[in-house]
Amino acid sequence: MAVNEPRLTFGIEEEYHIVDIESRELASLPPELLSACQQALPGQIGTELLRSQIEVGTKPARTFAEARADLGNLRRTVAGLCRQHGLAPMAASTHPIGGHRRLETTASERYLGLAADLAGVGRRLAICGMHVHVELGDNALRIDVMNQARYFLPHLLALSTSSPFWEGDDTGLKSFRLAIFNELPRTGLPDWFRSWEEYRNTVDVLVNAGVVEDASKIWWDLRPSERFPTLELRLTDICTRLDDALSVAAVFLCVCRWLYRLRRSNQSWRQYPVFLLAENRWRAQRYGIGGSLFDFGIGSLVPFKDLLEEIIALTAEDADALGCASEVAAARNIIASGTSADRQTAAYQLALDAGASPREALCQVVDLLIAETLAF
Repeated sequence: MAVNEPRLTFGIEEEYHIVDIESRELASLPPELLSACQQALPGQIGTELLRSQIEVGTKPARTFAEARADLGNLRRTVAGLCRQHGLAPMAASTHPIGGHRRLETTASERYLGLAADLAGVGRRLAICGMHVHVELGDNALRIDVMNQARYFLPHLLALSTSSPFWEGDDTGLKSFRLAIFNELPRTGLPDWFRSWEEYRNTVDVLVNAGVVEDASKIWWDLRPSERFPTLELRLTDICTRLDDALSVAAVFLCVCRWLYRLRRSNQSWRQYPVFLLAENRWRAQRYGIGGSLFDFGIGSLVPFKDLLEEIIALTAEDADALGCASEVAAARNIIASGTSADRQTAAYQLALDAGASPREALCQVVDLLIAETLAF
């Protein structure tokens, strides 16, 4: 089967909470601040459902040096403009203190319509994520890689976790964001599709019935982008540290290239039922990098760090070809120092042990997150 080699350009989208520096509470984005961000970063700033959020997106990149420079500039610029209003962006998937009940919906036709449609579920969406786009171009290749890459989604989630707290409570989960997001329709792991045509026919059932306008309202963990010729990773939490974000993106990019190489050789990664893949998804959500995931080939649980080494070995040729071996290897640093979720819970417990009240301890966690968002 002839398969056109993909360009494999990529882009990273990040969603930030906007925080009042003094109170550490979530804050609504002033219209003049949004306008200033859009003027300073044309085409790279977007709004989200809630006014306490802002989205940034890198330009399509061919190298991780480009992506690092672009994403760093986005974080610095937004932070600098926010500071003029006593605010700060915070790269974490949930806000430790919370307060979603008093948040305002962004006043646009799209978001007001979503808020009305999603009702109480939508009002809980004070969550932020990271999306990684990989340009594959060919629609058949996008579906084939999506089918195979589903297996690795829990691994990518585990590396990115940054949402252990919800409304002031330590949930015990490394990614409580998913518990919130799972309440929405059309989320979760995508099914296996035999072809691009089967995917389109499936989505068009909802489009033709007027349930959704287009496939942009299909919020799967991994999906073909409706706007771009890309495969879009959506499952991951936002990484607080810039280096961690680039590492997760590099692992995903290398997995995509490796799966393309398999297809080019008329091979494919083993397929497993969504029921089993969802079990690993839950384990990653609950335990993160400190836990274990199923290796379905051998039928037993394996420590996550061992599974990461397998992925690094499988994609070594791809990391070299793409010039991102150091970014992929940096995933080992995440194992060593913990994800944002691990650091948040450790900081919280350290503050409590030092005599802080739960509220004071959570404020210290917020301070840590604001600092780490710009620590690069």
